[in-house]
Amino acid sequence: MSKKQSDEKNPLHIAIAGVGLVGLRHARAISHVDGISLCAVADPSIESKKYASANDLPHFDALDELIEAVQPDGIILATPTTLHVEQGWLCVDAGIPVLIEKPLAKNLAEGEALVKHAEAANVPVLVGHHRRFNPIIRKAHKMISEGQIGEVKSVHATCWFYKPDSYFDIAPWRKFEGAGPVSVNLVHDIDLIRHLCGEITQVQAQANPSSRGYDNEDVAAALFIFGNGGIGTVSVSDSIVAPWSWEFTSREYPVYPFTNQSAYQIGGTQGSLSIPDLALWTHDQERDWWSPISANIIDCDRSDPLINQIDHFASVIRGETTPQVSGCEGLRTLAVIEAIQIAAKTGQTIQLADKNSLQKLADSSRNSENDEANKLNITNLAL
Repeated sequence: MSKKQSDEKNPLHIAIAGVGLVGLRHARAISHVDGISLCAVADPSIESKKYASANDLPHFDALDELIEAVQPDGIILATPTTLHVEQGWLCVDAGIPVLIEKPLAKNLAEGEALVKHAEAANVPVLVGHHRRFNPIIRKAHKMISEGQIGEVKSVHATCWFYKPDSYFDIAPWRKFEGAGPVSVNLVHDIDLIRHLCGEITQVQAQANPSSRGYDNEDVAAALFIFGNGGIGTVSVSDSIVAPWSWEFTSREYPVYPFTNQSAYQIGGTQGSLSIPDLALWTHDQERDWWSPISANIIDCDRSDPLINQIDHFASVIRGETTPQVSGCEGLRTLAVIEAIQIAAKTGQTIQLADKNSLQKLADSSRNSENDEANKLNITNLAL
């Protein structure tokens, strides 16, 4: 019996908590992978009830109710970040592998507790940094690893776009502190920067409060130092009209218009690579700024990274492989995001190599927050 036949004979049943924009994308991805099926959804919103009814799926208001009634083989958490640890804990306690949307947790301390709990229980936790499953990133990673641009000296990433007011109005939790573009959007770019260029060891950052009056930022920038001594810069905003972001340049999700620009530039001692267009820039002769320089556009296959991620999740559930983006990997990216947020608040330079220093700053930052401002009263629990 072939693997495909075996998978079809013993299909996996996957449940989704949170049936918003991201949850629905996961549901569509599940429908494209052989050997798995969507078995139930958990979300208290009216829209989710309508979705479940239209697709003949069991519906539950709460995840614990779903787990008790259905006992799925795997669960995808596409709920607000503030719920990730609590719901992830439920999955781990039930012995169910879980794919948690990024970021892993609202802060490093809670995320670390969940990862340790999962490791002790030997339950796989994956983090939804799906862009790593894009063939563009796989090709770029291979090129950089093979030394095609030499030693990485610098990287710059731009993440600019304009989110309409309706984006925030349909899910008011997006207006709260911790749900700004640093946590919600830049976390993807930071994960790719780490994946492509190595670990970040030092962070400086600045951010400005939302010009729409929300409790989060609407523009931020950061300066990094990498373990190899390289330097990186990144800028993010959800209130800038611009063509430079992964969403606009990668053709990953057709709902976003394509702009034929690049979002990342990675510079090395032998050449430079722009992404996602995969333009490899090198001098035609000697490495000399008076010598002609030209770009070679690298061919790359195309496939949906969300589908690739779901296929990988199924393989992890079956015990065929280990997580490509594990809970520990998600923690490393979350540590950089938290460092950006702390640096922007305090003006301090954050040393990521010094975990104790980071944790102390994180605790101090959280203790200074207004608890009332962080309390969510929501009915739509989906990203």
